[in-house]
Amino acid sequence: MNLLKAALFGLVEGITEWLPVSSTGHMILLDEFVKLDVSEDFWNLFLVVIQFGAILAVILLYWKTIWPLGIYRHRKRTRVVWKKNTLQLWAKTIIACIPAAVVGILLDDWLDAHLYNWVVVSIMLIVVGAAFIVVENIEAKKNQEPRVRSLDELSYKDALIIGLFQLVAACLPGTSRSGATIIGGLIIGVSRTAAAEFTFVLAIPVMAGASLLKIVKYNGALTGDEKMILAVGMIVAFVVSMFIIRFLMNYIRRHDFKVFGWYRIALGAAVILYFTLRG
Repeated sequence: MNLLKAALFGLVEGITEWLPVSSTGHMILLDEFVKLDVSEDFWNLFLVVIQFGAILAVILLYWKTIWPLGIYRHRKRTRVVWKKNTLQLWAKTIIACIPAAVVGILLDDWLDAHLYNWVVVSIMLIVVGAAFIVVENIEAKKNQEPRVRSLDELSYKDALIIGLFQLVAACLPGTSRSGATIIGGLIIGVSRTAAAEFTFVLAIPVMAGASLLKIVKYNGALTGDEKMILAVGMIVAFVVSMFIIRFLMNYIRRHDFKVFGWYRIALGAAVILYFTLRG
């Protein structure tokens, strides 16, 4: 049963990690109904490390974008060269990750103990959902072309600002990392497509670093069953993420993010109602 439950958590992770609806909020709610028969320490590890499967989907889908080496052919000569645009993209990514990385390293345990609860999650689901609706309405009234339409056009200043929005998500569960960075991008004039793509790239060092931090700080060695649970969760998250990332990119080329805003508000209200009635 634990493996089936792990697969269900992997399914939810794969869907909600990339859609701006808060994977943490969904995981907390799902845990109320489908509990893994594991220790609390392993559960906290599982919640983070399962994201590594979702990261692998980004790496595979965006390999040509993120791999910094290319092949240069001239006449009969072929040589390996560094791709300037890709190196610049990684430099921007590092700059954007610094705020969240510093706070994560210094306050990881404190944040887990004090903010990872249904009250904070439900409030942030509603607040960020409302922010999506407001920002999209403002952008619609402006009726202007985005200032930044591709990753190459993103400046280092833009990257840092988006990184500061990511910091909010790192501190307040329920915000949604992708939701915060996409809203930040839209506010400063980045197109939906470019904001989403930069969010995907940002996820690689952020989520890989968070997974590594949890593994290093984990007390004791993983048992064989725990390794199987992690593997199943990550594999399902990987497969589902492959489809969801493609879906999201196709969706935002024709639609805005307001539907996700309304969904977040409804989910936040449902979380408050459920836990209030439960007492």
